[in-house]
Amino acid sequence: MNFPADLRYTAHDEWCRLEGDVLVLGISDFAQDALGELVHIEFPDVGKVFAAGDEAAEVESVKAVAPVYSPVAGTVVAVNSALDGNEGDINSKPYASWLFKIKVADVSSVAAATLDAAAYQAKIAR
Repeated sequence: MNFPADLRYTAHDEWCRLEGDVLVLGISDFAQDALGELVHIEFPDVGKVFAAGDEAAEVESVKAVAPVYSPVAGTVVAVNSALDGNEGDINSKPYASWLFKIKVADVSSVAAATLDAAAYQAKIAR
C-alpha cells in the first residue's frame, strides 16, 4: 500500500492536502482497498458549511457504504464531478482522485486534526 509522505491522513481513512487555505480531500489507499470496487459517490453541495468531524460525503462500493468526514471546519468550494461515473479511478489512483475541496476556517487546525504518513500507518497497523 502507498502512503505519500506529503499528505496528511485522518483517523477515518481520508487523505488531505492543504493548498493555501483550501483542503483537498479523498480516501486513502487503505480505505479504497478495504471497501473494494467503488460504484457511487454522494458529493457534498458546493457552499455547504461543515464543522470539524461532520459527515461530508459518502462512497459506495460493492461491499458497503462509507461516510467521508471533514476533519476541520470549512466551506465546500469544489467537488470532483469527473469521478461521477468513473468511481473506479479512486481504486486505481486514490491519491490523484480527490473528492471535494473545502476552504478552511482555521488553517492551523489542519495539523492538529490529521496524522502524518508514519502515524497513519501505525494507526492502521493496529
